[in-house]
Amino acid sequence: MTNHHSTTFLLDKKDVLVKPSKPTSLGVLSLSSIDNCPGLELICQTVYVYRSNVDSSYDNNHDFASSFSGKADPACVIGEALSKALVYYYPLAGKLKKKSDGKLQINCTADGVPFLVATANCKLSSLHYLDGVDVEVAKQFVFDFPSEGDSGYHPLVLMVTKFSCGGFTIGMGLSHSVCDGFGAAQFFRALAELASGKSEPSVKPVWKRERLVATPTEEPLQPLVDQSSLATSPYMPTTDILHECFYVSTDSIKGLKLSLMEECGSENLNEGFTTIEVLGAYIWRSRFRALKLNSDGKTLFSLTMGIRDLLNPPLPIGYYGNAISSANVVLMGGELNEVPLSKVAKLIKDSKKFASNPDYILHSLRVWERLGQQNISYEASGASMVLTDWRQLGLLEEIDFGWKDPINIIPLNMFGYVDICLFLPSCNVDPSMKGGVRIFVSFPRAAMAKFREEMDALKLRDNGERI
Repeated sequence: MTNHHSTTFLLDKKDVLVKPSKPTSLGVLSLSSIDNCPGLELICQTVYVYRSNVDSSYDNNHDFASSFSGKADPACVIGEALSKALVYYYPLAGKLKKKSDGKLQINCTADGVPFLVATANCKLSSLHYLDGVDVEVAKQFVFDFPSEGDSGYHPLVLMVTKFSCGGFTIGMGLSHSVCDGFGAAQFFRALAELASGKSEPSVKPVWKRERLVATPTEEPLQPLVDQSSLATSPYMPTTDILHECFYVSTDSIKGLKLSLMEECGSENLNEGFTTIEVLGAYIWRSRFRALKLNSDGKTLFSLTMGIRDLLNPPLPIGYYGNAISSANVVLMGGELNEVPLSKVAKLIKDSKKFASNPDYILHSLRVWERLGQQNISYEASGASMVLTDWRQLGLLEEIDFGWKDPINIIPLNMFGYVDICLFLPSCNVDPSMKGGVRIFVSFPRAAMAKFREEMDALKLRDNGERI
């Protein structure tokens, strides 16, 4: 990634608390069995990048205010839209707090959302619209708001940074305990709709967390893979971690799918392979090789799946809490490295079908509830790969604040754990990558070169042959 980590871009900052524009319900709200999973208690930070509609030839000294001649200041518009959105999403204006039993609750106090406005001394184009930018640079455009002790902490914080070219970024920090990716996208879309002049969100939020509260399983919790049998890497543990985003073009994806279908031969699948199945298999194997995991240890692939439409009855439209499960595959390291890649993709396909079964989902909910009662710590080892796919959330196609669609979106603190891999749609900086996939990964410094080599092997030669 481009290295700007020694540079500070922000000239001034001003933060306020934005409250709901109308009176809202007060009280205490409980969360679901999934929401209460300890592993989800973090503030997920995301930066949305909006390019200016004005002439890009303006220099760095161009006055920001004149960049929006005839248009309102985006920070003002977004702040007002946030105030309106909080009438509907009023729990986000409260405080998130743990009860004595360890479960989370939201105190709906209408305290407001911390909202920071900053001005940068450069053009967005000088940072390539944050495409490939160093993580430490991107972190300047999100807002870390400290916890307030016994009163809890804000589940939502927003930061708008205005650039000299007229472009801007929106840095959002949102509690994963309150929203999953689908719910976060729903809220952000509502914010954009209100900012662009709509009188109300097209989708009204629904709380109803009781729909996903289960009786805890009484069976002893068994890990998918026993810790002692997990594969190990000579590069782990370490704090010397590199973060990188890899682009995979549509041609490379098509070529990989075709290659795996041909590999299946007489066992050809009628439905074919999906992008998540072929890339998931390829990256799982590439991680194994890059991390030099031992062949006689076990490795785990875990795909985060949405369950909104898999329940009977389905969750109501507008539900914005965590509604996820996981499709899991366990393989010995040697098997992952040596079997045909089509077999690995087929195992992922089968695990998705199994995880879509209502009985499996109910059991998962009972496990989530049990996990929420225990203080479980997790340490990344490299033996597990947790894949989350943001491509279907519409984050780069549908969310217009009245200036333009966003040109880029950057996940921050979720992108940083060695065991986590994120799929995002291609950004709009490079039109030639349209339809491709961006893959965000983190690796020990010593392993990254080998992973780059594996990803380079996905590219196509000019004559159409595989590298």
